Amino acid sequence: MQGLHLTADLYQCTCDQALMICADTIAQVCREQTHASGLTLVEDKWVKFPEWQGQPGGVTGAVLLAESHLAIHTWPETGNVTIDVYVCNFSDDNSAKAQALMDGVIAAYAPQDAVRQQLWRGDISTNNIGQYPWVMEHLNANAAFGYRAGNVQRIQTPYQTLEMMDTPSFGRVMRLDNYFMTSEREEFFYHECMAHPAAIAHPQPQQALVIGGGDGGMAEELLKHNTMQRLVLAELDEVVINTSKEQLQAVHNNVWDDPRLEVKIGDGMAYIDATEDRFDLLVMDLTDPDTPAGSLYEAPALRRMQRVLNPGGAVVLHIGSPIFNAEQVRKLTATLRQTFAHVSCFGVYVPLYGAYWGMAICSDSLQPASINAEVVAQRLAERGVDDLQYYNAEIHGALFALPNYYRKLVQA
Repeated sequence: MQGLHLTADLYQCTCDQALMICADTIAQVCREQTHASGLTLVEDKWVKFPEWQGQPGGVTGAVLLAESHLAIHTWPETGNVTIDVYVCNFSDDNSAKAQALMDGVIAAYAPQDAVRQQLWRGDISTNNIGQYPWVMEHLNANAAFGYRAGNVQRIQTPYQTLEMMDTPSFGRVMRLDNYFMTSEREEFFYHECMAHPAAIAHPQPQQALVIGGGDGGMAEELLKHNTMQRLVLAELDEVVINTSKEQLQAVHNNVWDDPRLEVKIGDGMAYIDATEDRFDLLVMDLTDPDTPAGSLYEAPALRRMQRVLNPGGAVVLHIGSPIFNAEQVRKLTATLRQTFAHVSCFGVYVPLYGAYWGMAICSDSLQPASINAEVVAQRLAERGVDDLQYYNAEIHGALFALPNYYRKLVQA
């Protein structure tokens, strides 16, 4: 019976009123989305409730699937909807289909806000007791990947759904709103490559600002440079920091005790707008551009970040997978080139993200690809940066050697 159970609470839906009060309309949408997802409709049943105190009644219904079920209830008086999707993965992994069904129904209702949760139901067959179920993530509409995970801790913060889980592959793992963020055993792929190429290319980085980065891994890497005098970490969600402090010591290595670190809880862009400080490096350690953080990847926000850079400073960010998010990478890189004189794209395979991942260093003068291996080695030694698992003098230049398909996406 091991499978994926999804729920969604939709608020202030902006769909046609028929989708709130007409059983036939709702049934048709659910049938269409079931077919589009690849799941198998067996039968459905719908009940229209009568008017109450002059308000139209809602609809409750269920779609019986060969794989399990879809259930829905509408509250037209408030514009709210609840949805429940469960699929069994007995003979096939139907998790991606369940996500697609949920996504399609939510899109039809066009809510102004939605709270989504998921539960991995365990396998009670005697030959699988103790086996971790799969936790999946979509790379795009047509591709997904996942890891076995157990001991899942789910917290609804004021801003997002935070999950902590144990995985045989990478130890303790953090997810935010169904996106894998970081893990104990492979965080160095991401953090070292986001931090060190720009820091090494800068001749004397002393002041850094990290927007997001509540797991502490980015701050820990940047503060390995003995030139760094001060690092400000502006994190919106304090729960991310507190949970990381407790459960991800292998990621942050107690960087919170470093006197050079200043933690600012709140909106990172509000901090940028208010500060008179200037920084040599600004790292956007955020969720992806197709999440609620998306506005920070747009030109107006990038120009505001540019304002707080010292001469020779740089903004560092990840831009998505050039394989699975090619159009996103192309558009975002074009936006970056409108704002900065030099945009140096590079890439690294990040195991937790299931793909080769694109990153970029943006500056009006800094060109990290022009630094040769001898200079990199010299600066690493002078700054006392030696506790590294991925980045080194030879890797630096290799990061910027782009495959042709990636090069075509990001060329000026």
